[in-house]
Amino acid sequence: MLDVNFKGTVNLLEAMVNQNAKFIIFSSTAGVYGNPQSIPIKENHPANPTSVYGESKLMIEKILSWYDQIHEIKSVSLRYFNAAGASLDGVLGERHKEETHIIPLAIQSVLSKSSFSLYGTDYDTPDGTCIRDYIHVEDLCHAHLMVLEQSLSHKISAVYNIGTGRGYSNKEILDTVEQISGKKLTVRTESRRPGDPSQLIADPSKITNELGWTPKHSDLPTIIQSAWDFHRKPGISS
Repeated sequence: MLDVNFKGTVNLLEAMVNQNAKFIIFSSTAGVYGNPQSIPIKENHPANPTSVYGESKLMIEKILSWYDQIHEIKSVSLRYFNAAGASLDGVLGERHKEETHIIPLAIQSVLSKSSFSLYGTDYDTPDGTCIRDYIHVEDLCHAHLMVLEQSLSHKISAVYNIGTGRGYSNKEILDTVEQISGKKLTVRTESRRPGDPSQLIADPSKITNELGWTPKHSDLPTIIQSAWDFHRKPGISS
C-alpha cells in the first residue's frame, strides 16, 4: 500500500516538476482523522490515522504541502467519507474481487441468498450499529469538477471534506436494501471489528461556502437504488 499510495504519488510529483505542471487534485480519505474527537468532523480536526491506509494518505498530504513550498505545485486534497452507489445511468459501479464495503456486500447477500455479517450492535448510537456519512459517486465526481474549474482561474492549495453532514447506521443500510430489493436479508451478528469508530460524519461546510458544492444524489435510497440497479446487471454479481 505504501508503494502504491506514497511512492507512486512522489514519482508523479517528480514527473510534474520535470514537466512544469503546477496543479494536482488528490483523492484523500476521512481515514486521516482516526477516531474522531468531535462530530461532525471539520478539516482542522486533529489527524491521527488508525490504519496504514489512512497514514499513507496523510503522508501524501504532507508531501503535497512541501511540493507547494519548494516547487509551487498547488494541490487540493479531497477527504472522501464513504463513497457509495453507482452511476445513475447504471453503466458504472462498484465491483471488487474481495468486497469489503457494506452496501455491495448487502446487495450481493440478497442476490446470492447468502447470510450477511453485521459487525457490532453495541455501539453508542441510537440502534447500536456504526454510523457513516455516505456520498454518492456522482456527487464526488461533481466535487472534483468544481475544484478543477476553479483551478483554471485561481490555483490554490486546500483541503476539503467530501461528505453530506448526515450519517446513516448499518441497520438503516440493511433496512433500505431490503426495501429496495423486496427481499429479506439473513443477518448474522458478529463482534465489533477492532478500530471501528461508532460515528464518522463530515462537516462539508468549507467546500460548500468556498466553491458552492452541495451533494444532490446522496440520500440513502438513491445511493442504494443506483447500486442495486448496477449489481442486477448480467455478470456483475455472479
